[in-house]
Amino acid sequence: MPETTTVQIGDRSFVLDQEKAQEAFAAKSVINGKDTMFFNILPLKYQWAYDLYKTMKNNHWEPEDIPMQRDVEQWRGTDEISDVERWIIKMGIGYFSAAEGIVGDNIMHVVRELVTAPELKMVLGRHAHEENIHADSLVYMISSLGLNPHECEAMFEDIPTITAKNNFLVTNSRAMRRDVDLTTTDNKQALAKNMFMFGQVMEGTQFYGLFGMILSLYRQNKFPGIGQMFRYTLRDESNHIELLRQLLNELVVENPDIWTEEFRNDLRETMRKGVALEKQFIRDCLPVDAVGLNAADFEQYIDYIGDRRLVNCRLDPLHDNVSNPFPWLAEMMDIKKEQNFFEGRVTEYQKSSALEHAGYSDDDL
Repeated sequence: MPETTTVQIGDRSFVLDQEKAQEAFAAKSVINGKDTMFFNILPLKYQWAYDLYKTMKNNHWEPEDIPMQRDVEQWRGTDEISDVERWIIKMGIGYFSAAEGIVGDNIMHVVRELVTAPELKMVLGRHAHEENIHADSLVYMISSLGLNPHECEAMFEDIPTITAKNNFLVTNSRAMRRDVDLTTTDNKQALAKNMFMFGQVMEGTQFYGLFGMILSLYRQNKFPGIGQMFRYTLRDESNHIELLRQLLNELVVENPDIWTEEFRNDLRETMRKGVALEKQFIRDCLPVDAVGLNAADFEQYIDYIGDRRLVNCRLDPLHDNVSNPFPWLAEMMDIKKEQNFFEGRVTEYQKSSALEHAGYSDDDL
């Protein structure tokens, strides 16, 4: 007999079928789970996803709360900022102004559409929302500095190394925008590769060249507002990388047919290609050396980051013992120690609990 509980309230009786509820919980999975329109996250099966959602929500920030006066003064001045440093900022805005949208669009219309557990959809929705904030921050940068937005769009469309990076990802995303039979190994692998490409290759590796350059300028007291926004963005990206890494791992655990030697090699080759594209892009960002910046160091940094992403996904690295040329970036990320998160406006946008959950290890860099 099914296990039931009867609740008596006044003259009304309510029969609760516990076995049915347990079956619904058991039917939760990353893909091919219970097909329902009801967005019931309880009981939680993927506790890590809910915990990560809470951390991401508590890390909320708004671009307009970051002062840009000093950035504007430096941008309009003639002595403090070099042409190379201006070019880095333009490349950062030109690339990220659309790249963030590519990520958010893929999260909403590929990954979130195909996963089935509500708590996974919930955290992926937060991910997409944060990509909107990042895109908004770039609009704020453009308007503050008085840049021509059409020039930024032209950079995104016309610089070959930017278009090559984006085509590398968009081709994969476009192929997944259809009715996908996720009972076949090939299609499950295609989804797993999408998670890996966007989480570990794009956000996890290809974003880090420009992050490092802009934060290098910030470290030299150049463009403090832009640097602060990129710091907050980098913290968000660390959560996105971890979200898609965990999601990939759960998918493989539930569908071990995905994790063939051939597929693992394909992921490593995908990272190899992504790293190669990023190195070409770095040379466009730094065609000549600037103060404290040179392309060779950033190429080494990308090798280091790419290998960390692979190892964290239980894949062999592409290189042996590549060192991190920028250990100071770990300190740049460690913003949990800043008590005045928005210069005295902590309580408005940053819950105190987020400071307890915002710790990062060296694995994030």
